[in-house]
Amino acid sequence: QVPLVESGGGSVQAGGSLTLSCAATYTYTRNHVGWFRQASGKEREGVAVIGTDGGSTYYADSVKGRFTVSGGENTVYLRMNSLKPEDTAMYYCATAYLGPKEDRLMADHYNYWGQGTQVTVSS
Repeated sequence: QVPLVESGGGSVQAGGSLTLSCAATYTYTRNHVGWFRQASGKEREGVAVIGTDGGSTYYADSVKGRFTVSGGENTVYLRMNSLKPEDTAMYYCATAYLGPKEDRLMADHYNYWGQGTQVTVSS
């Protein structure tokens, strides 16, 4: 059983918007849910993270002011506005139980992953 299921990806023109959803399929211990992306030929990078305790949020500099992460225990969303061609990637959600000093945007810290949803932004 896949622990997380992403949806909402698609193809949009630059300047458009999309909202991704991440649904947990079963309960397990975690205190952060993150969105990550991987473009063709590039490493996976952290995009946005939310704490499940009530909403501490963290964003990559490249998406600040354009993307918003929200949600609760079972479903987390990523609202993406003002999309750019460089946002094109496979987007994944993942969960982790993180200590206070761990980098929230580092993919290696996350141990449950979804299968991803493709976002394509054309110019």
